[in-house]
Amino acid sequence: MNLNTQPHTADLPTWQPGILQDARHYQILILTLLLCLGNTWFQFDIATGQVLAVLAAACLTQFLFSLPLKNVSFDPRSPLITSLSLCLLLKTAVLWIAVLAAVVAIASKFIFRWNHRHLFNPANLGIVAAILLTGQAWVSPGQWGGGLWFGFLLTCLAGLVLFRSHSTDMALKFIVIYAVGLIARATWLGDPLAIPLHQLQNGALLIFTFFMISDPKTIPVSPQGRTLFATLVTLIALAFQFLAFNPTGLMYALAIAAITVPFIDKFIPSSHQTSKSKGKPDTVLYPLSTQSQAKPLPS
Repeated sequence: MNLNTQPHTADLPTWQPGILQDARHYQILILTLLLCLGNTWFQFDIATGQVLAVLAAACLTQFLFSLPLKNVSFDPRSPLITSLSLCLLLKTAVLWIAVLAAVVAIASKFIFRWNHRHLFNPANLGIVAAILLTGQAWVSPGQWGGGLWFGFLLTCLAGLVLFRSHSTDMALKFIVIYAVGLIARATWLGDPLAIPLHQLQNGALLIFTFFMISDPKTIPVSPQGRTLFATLVTLIALAFQFLAFNPTGLMYALAIAAITVPFIDKFIPSSHQTSKSKGKPDTVLYPLSTQSQAKPLPS
């Protein structure tokens, strides 16, 4: 059954003239730029050897898992995006832990699947696995500083990707709901507004918002479902951060909430699923990105 009757940019040959029409290419460029800026000006102190090892591990894992699959050629774009995200967010002094995170992240796309999509955001699961399994890895929420100008720059760059991928609403819903949660807590405690505003001004949160929770492969397909999902992630994250005093709450929250996506899609179906049940012609199933056409294989 053909789910998409219109030309699809993801069907263009890799690295051909359609390069500027695929959101993944923008993501790779932006994440690479952020990594270079971070190491050059913002003292991320990420060893070049570790970056290369993570990139190689992610690409090799993608290649090995693709081998037994028919009619599938190796595509480096997805593992590059995942590994660059890991380099920016995951902190560890042990090389093999960084490599482990990359392997787990890419392998999860092939192992944990439902409805032709992967269940977890790969980078998110890789980070959570590295932290829980080793105890020698962490995410430093304030590692990029709280400068408003850098946050604005990162938001603009990420927005370029989001407008190309049509998943803007997921990111905006989350950041608004999360901000409301922080402000509500500060108001209840009698804290000044400067405290929640400072908590919102960090690069790790922006990367999480614009490159992780907004992943069109792992979020609910309906607008109402995405609102519920953003609320659920926020509530779990705030519980981790302020009840369990765990600064990695956002990562845990997304991994836990991802398990609910199949149920959200079942009970809050998209307009496509509703129209299909009434016998209307097929349309695009997941119209959220240039990658969103439902396929049986990871991308």
